[in-house]
Amino acid sequence: MSAGTYTPRPGAAPLPRMIAAQTALETRMLLRNGEQLLLTVIIPTLLLVLFSAVDIVDTGAGESVDFLAPGILALAVMSTAFTGQAIATGFERRYGVLKRLGASPLPRWALMTAKTLSVLVTEVLQIVLLTAIAFALGWSPEGNPLSVLLLLVLGTAAFSGLGLLMAGTLKAEATLAAANLVFLLLLVGGGVIVPLDKFPDAVQSVLGLLPVSALSEGLRDVLQHGASMPWAQAGTLAVWAVLGLGAAAKFFRWE
Repeated sequence: MSAGTYTPRPGAAPLPRMIAAQTALETRMLLRNGEQLLLTVIIPTLLLVLFSAVDIVDTGAGESVDFLAPGILALAVMSTAFTGQAIATGFERRYGVLKRLGASPLPRWALMTAKTLSVLVTEVLQIVLLTAIAFALGWSPEGNPLSVLLLLVLGTAAFSGLGLLMAGTLKAEATLAAANLVFLLLLVGGGVIVPLDKFPDAVQSVLGLLPVSALSEGLRDVLQHGASMPWAQAGTLAVWAVLGLGAAAKFFRWE
């Protein structure tokens, strides 16, 4: 046995391992939070089942679930990437968690990467659950799965940027109120449940530029109407992603 066999070797773990560990931690924290589960799982599920089973809103020709399922998927992405992430990150910032993590061997960009990866993991679970429920309700999706994947990724990037921007610039209580208010407003006016053509013509063009409208309408074009790739909606989401992530990177405050 050599003298150096049990010599300590202090130092940071490899970066991929740190990111993976932080991603697992962020995902567990997200899934254990009752409010987050309400936003990410319970509300989208109830809305999908209720509005598919009861003829409350005129969704046009065809089965209601064919119109509703894409919008509910968009709502699920928004609830996790924007509302849930904004609230959780805002309170972590208030309690000094981000400041302490920022001083750890884990780089700040890697911490944000871990948060984004945890959002993606949660979204996969949401999409699997909501898709299974939609199939049970008689959903018959069409279109290219790769187009759906691209839209979901762009939507996640757009909402993540906006959520981090809000969490990094507002106080935690203001973030909590604003994120929930935006969630409710976009649920009603974002084409998730109520078709955009039910709104006045002057309002439709404005609502169509919202990220949740672009995502829900894009998913609907692919999954309900069999479009190959709704480039207009994808472009809108890409613009929101660039603006949101760029603004979050510039203005995010760690304290």
